[in-house]
Amino acid sequence: MGKISAADVKKLRNQTGAGMMDCKKALSETEGDFSKAIEVLRKKGQKVAAKRADRESSEGVTIARVSEDAKKGVVLSLNCETDFVAKNEDFVKLATQLAELALVVNSKEELLNNKFDDNLSVEEKLTEQTGVIGEKIEIGDFRILESEFVGYYIHANNKIAVITGLSKAVDQAEEAAKEVAMQAAAMNPLALNEDQIPQDIVNKEIEIAKDTLRQEGKPEEMLDKIAQGKLKRYFKDNTLVNMAYIKDNKQSLSDFIKSYDQNLEITGFERVSLV
Repeated sequence: MGKISAADVKKLRNQTGAGMMDCKKALSETEGDFSKAIEVLRKKGQKVAAKRADRESSEGVTIARVSEDAKKGVVLSLNCETDFVAKNEDFVKLATQLAELALVVNSKEELLNNKFDDNLSVEEKLTEQTGVIGEKIEIGDFRILESEFVGYYIHANNKIAVITGLSKAVDQAEEAAKEVAMQAAAMNPLALNEDQIPQDIVNKEIEIAKDTLRQEGKPEEMLDKIAQGKLKRYFKDNTLVNMAYIKDNKQSLSDFIKSYDQNLEITGFERVSLV
């Protein structure tokens, strides 16, 4: 290896995550200068990123994290090209680090410009890792939620993650928020409540109901009343606060949450999925 020792190569690999041969080559090109070697590896990452810019990055992992005071949560996906990379321990670790950094920002753009470490921004780190892994890597979905208490749930395969907000930090709030998040992960509600369903969707559901009733031969003067009843059912099936609690369908999720505190309410949720 000439002047480049195995220890130097290992040190550069630990700093960048690049392959041993890439590290050796970078150190050789820069005559052992670590800063310049890191720049060589970064440029390699930029070249790979440019070549793979049009690739589809539909695989990856979803990660959720909450702040120490549990008043802010973030959920995001780190996307890649193959499931093989998504299952890599270092890839999941990187996604987790990004979620933790995201707790101090307010948008994906701000996160990308934020410092990942002393040498790189988050965006530069993703470019570097694109070169290391050889696949397009990018932050996909990115959501933030703030409330009096925020909890989260990540499905076992890291493909679905949810953050949920509660109106109070009651006893066992973490457990309550997780139950809500698990429900949102499993049922994928359209909205928190009926007020958050867009009016055009409401109008469409009413017209669908009326058309169905006409085909069934129901009198025209009864259509509005029956359609409103069907709309209530639609809200129950598609809004988080109104849907039946998945572990006990005799009560709504909102009613279940009140078993922790009579005044406790679900204030919001954000769900990110790669399935």
